[in-house]
Amino acid sequence: MRTAFVALFVLLLTTLSPAPAGAADNGEWSVRPADSAITPRAAFELPAQPGTTLTDRAIVTNTTGAELTFRLYVADAHNTERDGGLAVRGIEETQQDVGAWGKPERDTVTVPARSAVTVGLTLDIPHGASPGDHVGALVAVDTRVRPAEGSHVGVQRGVGARIYLRVEGPEQPGLTVEDVRFTARSPQIPWTGSSGSTLSYTLHNTGNVKLAPRVSFRTGGVVVGGPGERQLANVPGELLPGQKVRLTETWAGAPFAGWGKITVTASANEVRGSGSDGFLKVPWLVTGCAALLVAAWLLLRRRRRATRATRSARTAAHD
Repeated sequence: MRTAFVALFVLLLTTLSPAPAGAADNGEWSVRPADSAITPRAAFELPAQPGTTLTDRAIVTNTTGAELTFRLYVADAHNTERDGGLAVRGIEETQQDVGAWGKPERDTVTVPARSAVTVGLTLDIPHGASPGDHVGALVAVDTRVRPAEGSHVGVQRGVGARIYLRVEGPEQPGLTVEDVRFTARSPQIPWTGSSGSTLSYTLHNTGNVKLAPRVSFRTGGVVVGGPGERQLANVPGELLPGQKVRLTETWAGAPFAGWGKITVTASANEVRGSGSDGFLKVPWLVTGCAALLVAAWLLLRRRRRATRATRSARTAAHD
């Protein structure tokens, strides 16, 4: 019986890291801009004007011992919902921005073993292109479909070199923090276990330029335990214009009791945005024990009063 494979597209965008360096490379093949006369380039960084055509060159390198064939296409880039990392639209998806403007010189290229091929790239910037940053990638997809280990699923891999277009016009950076949610999960008895509290929020680039946001939070109100302010680490290195990412961070040292609000603040390119969530954290076991102690004290006090009243009544009757 023949094994049926479903092709999954796995794309490696090495140059889409916060600090790109070198070609997009998966160890078998790479895609990079052809070096300029002045300096090597890690990505296509091109100024653009509406209604103009840009041309450039890319080098596709095959480092394996066998001939490889690749499908080439230009794709739109976007931030992933999972962690804010950068990804691109698949080859069969509809491209709407850079992916719709760009076209490689050849749709398919065959690269001999341990060799490189130079391919031309054209970008037709439409007259109605909005000013600001437009980000995409030139992608080389291996035409082979490889079986995934332990699965009846096939995998196609791709490598992409990033394309940065800055369309001429006013730059309008904008950044907001939306839908802040603090979920408290602390041990019933303070200091007897770890806290699994989480802080979730949405970063939204409302402007027309890419941002490298810095995010922190602070607590306000009456709290017991936990830092008053902290810098958040799991933040995307680049947030593209118009993109939203939902981020969640575990807060191991969250306050175990108190009430107030937590404010998340993001800043980049001299713009800031903030969002808050109120909270009330009560360690119910401790509160219950305290309530029992208060009830016991009130009951003991009541009995003492009753005893004193009985004694006073007996004394009066004796007299």
